[in-house]
Amino acid sequence: MSFVSFEFVAFFAAVIVGLALMPTSGTRLVLLLIANVVFYGAGTPSFLVVLAIPSLVDYACAIRMEAATDDTSRRRWLLLSLITNLGILVYFKYANFFIDTVAALLQVRTVPLDVVLPVGISFFTFKTMSYTIDVYRRQLPASRSWWRYAMFVSFFPELVAGPIVRASVFLPQMDRPIRLQWHRITSGARIVLVGVTKKLLIADRLSSYVDAVFAAPNAFSPGAVASAVVAYSIQIYCDFSGYSDMAVGIARMIGFDLPMNFDMPYVARSIAEFWRRWHITLSQWLRDYLYIPLGGNRRGRSRTYVNLLITMLLGGLWHGASWTFVLWGLWHGLGLAAHKIWTEVRGPRATPRSASVITTPIAWATTYVFVCLGWVLFRSPDLATAAVIFRKLAGLAPGGIAWSYAPVYIFAALLAFAHAIGMAHHSKNSGAGSAPTQTGHTAHGAHTAPPAYATVTRPVFVSAFVLTVWLLMLYLFIPLHRSPFIYFQF
Repeated sequence: MSFVSFEFVAFFAAVIVGLALMPTSGTRLVLLLIANVVFYGAGTPSFLVVLAIPSLVDYACAIRMEAATDDTSRRRWLLLSLITNLGILVYFKYANFFIDTVAALLQVRTVPLDVVLPVGISFFTFKTMSYTIDVYRRQLPASRSWWRYAMFVSFFPELVAGPIVRASVFLPQMDRPIRLQWHRITSGARIVLVGVTKKLLIADRLSSYVDAVFAAPNAFSPGAVASAVVAYSIQIYCDFSGYSDMAVGIARMIGFDLPMNFDMPYVARSIAEFWRRWHITLSQWLRDYLYIPLGGNRRGRSRTYVNLLITMLLGGLWHGASWTFVLWGLWHGLGLAAHKIWTEVRGPRATPRSASVITTPIAWATTYVFVCLGWVLFRSPDLATAAVIFRKLAGLAPGGIAWSYAPVYIFAALLAFAHAIGMAHHSKNSGAGSAPTQTGHTAHGAHTAPPAYATVTRPVFVSAFVLTVWLLMLYLFIPLHRSPFIYFQF
C-alpha cells in the first residue's frame, strides 16, 4: 500500500477516526497493531508469515538471553536470532543471486527459484536484529509483552522503507499516553505535505527522463547522459527523503516520533559528511552493528580501511542482489578510506577564511561528483549499461540525441534554494559556521525532533491560503504517471 494512493488515504482516515473513538491508550495501541497487520497484508497476506516468524523468534530469544546466567547461553540465543533473520533475508533476497553467480563460475545452467521478495524485508530485518543485539549487549531490557514488541516490528509508517527505528527509540514511547493532539496533527501534516511534494512533483516528474536515458544510454549524447545522472541524484533524494518525510509525519500525527533520516546530504563537503547526512538510520546501523564490531578504527590504520571497505560492501549488497550494488558499496568504501587517509595526512589545520572561500566550493563539487558517479552504478540495470554511461561521461562515446530536459534545471535550482534556506536556519540556530544542532535526541543519538518548517506557527488565514495554493500547484503539475517508491525494492 503506497502512501501516495487513494487506498492509503482511506486507510489512514479510518485509523485516525478509530483512534479518536478509542477510549484508552491501550485500546488505541491495539487498534494500531491491527492497522499494521492490515497495511502489510493488504497486498500479499502471505507476507505476514515472513513478518511474524522473526517477531516470535526474536521475542523469545531476547527473553532467554536476558535470563541466561552464562555468556555461552546468551551467545547461542543471539545466534539463533541472527540465523533466523539472516536466513529469511538471504533466501528471499539473495538465493537466486548466489545461484546465478555460482552457475556462471561453473558455466552450468540453473533454474531460478520462484521467489517473491517481501516488501520492506531489508528494513524490518535490520530493525529486529538491532533489538536482539542490544539485548545481548545489555543495552536494552527484553520486552515482556509480545504484542508491544510486535507493534514495534510492524509499525506501518516506517515498516516497508524506513527509517530504521530501534527498539530503544520506539518502545519507550509506548509507555506514554497515546492520543490525538492537534499540534501533532498539524505539524505532522506539514511534514507529510513536504514529502508528497518531493515524491509527486519532483521525483516522479524526473523518473520518465531518467528511465529513458538509463534504458538506452548509447542513444543519447554525453550532455544528455550527464543531465540524466544529475536528474537521478535529485530523483532518488526526493523519492527516498520524501518517503521518510511522509513516514515521520504520519507517525507524528498518531503520536510517535521517528528519527530523522536525511539532513541536506548534498551540502556535504566530504564523503564522510555525506554519509552522516544521507540515510542516517542505515549509516548509524552499519556503524554500530558492523563497523565497530569489526574493530572500527581501534586496530590500526590498515584494519580501519579494511573495515570501511567491508562495511560499505555489505551496505551495498543490502540494497540489492546485484553486482552493481556491490560495486556501488565498494566505490563508497574506497571513498571513505581515501577521505580518512587524507584527513590523517593533512592533520588538524585551521583554514583561513580567505582560503575557505575557495576550498569549500571545491570540496562540495568534488563530493557531489563522487556521489553522482556512484549513482551511475546504483541506478544502472547491469554493469554493461554502467560502462556505457561512464564512457559517455568521459567523452569517449560522442554522438546521440541531445535531449535537454528543462525540469532537471528547475528542480536543481529549487533543491539548491531549499538547501540554502536549511543552511541559513542551521546557522541562525547554532551559530555561524558550526554544525547543525541535533536536539530531541533519544538513545543511540536518534534525532526525533520535527523539522523547523513543521513547527512554525502562522495565522489560520495565512495557513489556509498557503495550503490551498500548495495543493493547487500539486494538482496542476504532478505527472499522471506514478512511479513506485525506489526503496520499495529493498
